[in-house]
Amino acid sequence: MRGEKIYEYDLDITGMTDYGVSLDAILSGKEKIPPQGARIDVVFEGRATGRLTGLVRGSDYLRIRADGRVDLDIRIVVETDDGSRIALSADGVGNPRADEPIADLFENVSLTTAAKEYAWVNTRQGWGFGTVNFATGKIHIDAYMQ
Repeated sequence: MRGEKIYEYDLDITGMTDYGVSLDAILSGKEKIPPQGARIDVVFEGRATGRLTGLVRGSDYLRIRADGRVDLDIRIVVETDDGSRIALSADGVGNPRADEPIADLFENVSLTTAAKEYAWVNTRQGWGFGTVNFATGKIHIDAYMQ
């Protein structure tokens, strides 16, 4: 990927909320994705390392479409090791792998803060890619700034 790598993070899924059909039921084949799709809220936390280093906490309000595409709607707080807070919002897609509890993630990332030492994040566009493994509850993302 072109651009400067600004962080990578490893997150643990700490909770999920479904709205009528669970992700486990969909992934196991017990339930089909309803024609209107399914909504699953995924809560996670972990650490970012790189130019942005610190605690990461947030949620992904994902929508699983009937055709299997997963639309991402991510909201995160990055609390840097020096005590600053950066808001991260991202959209994108998750592409589930056939016969695996893993999805490849592709994110369009925006960062916002009023902290002077991190003002550089406000004017640049970020792109992230990685994976989520639903069997282990682990998420990994590498992010670059253009």
